[in-house]
Amino acid sequence: MAVPLLLRWQGVLHPKPDVIKRLEWLAGGLLTLLLAGLPFFTRAGLTLLIAATGALWLLWSLVTPPARIRPIGGWLLLFLGIAALATGFSPVPFAAAKGLVKFLGYLGVYALASKLLLSNSLWWDRLLAGLLCGGMGSSVLALRQLYSNSEELARWADPNSITEGTIRIYGPLGNPNLLAGYLLALLPLAAIAVLRWQGWGKRLFAITTLGLAGSSIVFTYSRGGWVGLMAGFAVLILLLLLRSTREWPALWRRLAPLMILLLGAALLAIAVTKVEPIRTRVSSLLAGRGDSSNNFRINVWLASIEMIQDRPWIGIGPGNNAFNSIYPLYQQPKFNALSAYSVPLEILVETGIAGLIACVGLLQSSIRSGLRGLRINEPAAGAALASLAAIAGLMGQGIADTIFFRPEVQIIGWYCLATMTSLPSKEEETPC
Repeated sequence: MAVPLLLRWQGVLHPKPDVIKRLEWLAGGLLTLLLAGLPFFTRAGLTLLIAATGALWLLWSLVTPPARIRPIGGWLLLFLGIAALATGFSPVPFAAAKGLVKFLGYLGVYALASKLLLSNSLWWDRLLAGLLCGGMGSSVLALRQLYSNSEELARWADPNSITEGTIRIYGPLGNPNLLAGYLLALLPLAAIAVLRWQGWGKRLFAITTLGLAGSSIVFTYSRGGWVGLMAGFAVLILLLLLRSTREWPALWRRLAPLMILLLGAALLAIAVTKVEPIRTRVSSLLAGRGDSSNNFRINVWLASIEMIQDRPWIGIGPGNNAFNSIYPLYQQPKFNALSAYSVPLEILVETGIAGLIACVGLLQSSIRSGLRGLRINEPAAGAALASLAAIAGLMGQGIADTIFFRPEVQIIGWYCLATMTSLPSKEEETPC
């Protein structure tokens, strides 16, 4: 196999075999620490760990021969090239360069996780255990706030909103929406752990984390978090149903998912109409500009659209620093913002239409990889379906928020992408 010029630097060193095994354990330990500590590390601590993962990937790549570039990796390289081009042509190149460096750091996490899982798939469960430990700890701290000073918690409810006075928990992350985004990303993974792990001790750990994290999301009263929670679990249930009914008669294979979706819609309708807190939050969502939070977002979206119209093809450059430098030129009075409050809009602002096309290609490739979980062997199948459901949940929240770009959330997304990248190729698949 001809090695692409881009990868010819890999494998130039030839250490002893035990060195590679030590690198695998070092990578596994570092990534487990990173995933477990996401809600607890300071920004400086996360930056140091992210930089360490990138450096370790470089070292590991120097001593192992290059592998072929998989579709997900190809789309990521294309987006990296577009981001670099956007940085070079940015009106604020130094601010955009900081965003490009951050993106390279996240790519290092993805690359190391992919390499580790391709080397030894057993690490997926170990990394997941670390992630669930962090989720359990942050959920416990968040739920304890229900018995804390209500005045401090109520500060997250806008006094000009119809949800005034709502008590919203935020745990160690300091922001209810951020806590919801972090927890909803790991919930489908915890659900698969309940089905995948052997032994009642492990399953009890996964079930407890699932229950605590789900309850915490509810009490954040994050509308985006609730949408993401429903999207993630709807996708997970649908995928598991499709997988488990493959041997059924054709008619029942078609009717079963439809019946489950209708049942879910009916339960959701009952909750919206009968449960007061849910009804209040949904009412605020439908209030349009009548709700102050909605009104703020609409004004930010309109300003962001003007930014896109002025630089439609490659945007202003990646990162929040570039956005914060340019946005004041477009913002409406009293509506300053740190982001576009919508992931698709943020991508268009930062990297333009070219960047959005690359992200759509990445999404399509991820979906195709995840759907292979419907036909491959059980361990890899569960990991693939859970990762796809987690990405669906993040997309649900990302419609009207940009919490995804925070490292506590984004790194879980990279873990899911690495999971799907490490799936066996079609030639390696073991049919069920």
